[in-house]
Amino acid sequence: MAPRGRLLALEGIDGCGKSTQARALAAVLGARLTHEPGATELGTALRRLLLAPDAPAISLRAEALLMAADRAEHVALVVEPALAAGEWVVSDRFSGSTLAYQGYGRGLDTTELRRVIDWATSGLMADLSILVDVPVEVAQARLGTTARDRLERLGPAFAGLVRDGFLALTAADPAHWAVVDGTTDPAALTTRIVAIVHERLGQPPRAAP
Repeated sequence: MAPRGRLLALEGIDGCGKSTQARALAAVLGARLTHEPGATELGTALRRLLLAPDAPAISLRAEALLMAADRAEHVALVVEPALAAGEWVVSDRFSGSTLAYQGYGRGLDTTELRRVIDWATSGLMADLSILVDVPVEVAQARLGTTARDRLERLGPAFAGLVRDGFLALTAADPAHWAVVDGTTDPAALTTRIVAIVHERLGQPPRAAP
C-alpha cells in the first residue's frame, strides 16, 4: 500500500501570485493540482454564487457555509481520494482562506469558523500552507483594470484585513505555515517554495497523473 500523500495549500490575497506558484509547485513536485472554490461540479455552481459580480446578495454566514460546502465536496471527491492513493496534492486555496476572508475580512468568529471547517473536511488539514505575501497596493496593481469578482471588488481596505488575517494565522501556527515574499521574481520564488516543501515534508513520489 502506498504511503498517504501530502496536502499543500497556496494562500494569499487576490493578486498575490499564488495561482501561478501553485501551478509551478505542482509541476515540480509531480503533484495533483486543484483549487477552491470550484474544483467539482457542485463547486462550479457554488463558485458562481460566491464570486460572480451579478450573483444575488449573500449574508455573511451563508457565504461562509457555501465556502464550507464547496470544501466538503472538494475533499470528498478530489483531495481525500488522491491522498489515500499516495498522491501529493497542491491546492490553490484551502481552509486558511476561509479564516482569512470570512473571519478576519468579514468579521465572523474564527473559533466558530474553525468548527465548521473541521466538520466540512472531516478534520483534514493541510500538511503545509504557504502564504504568498505581497503588500495590498502591489496586489491591487496586479489586478489592474481586469474584471473583478465579488470579493475582489471589496477593494484595498478589505484586502488589508484579509492580509492581516493570513499573517496572524502564520504567526499562530508556524509548524503548519510558511511565508514567502510574493514580490520576488516568479521563477526564484518557485525555487524558494520547493526548497521549503522539501525541508518540511521531504521528497514526494513522482507519480502524479
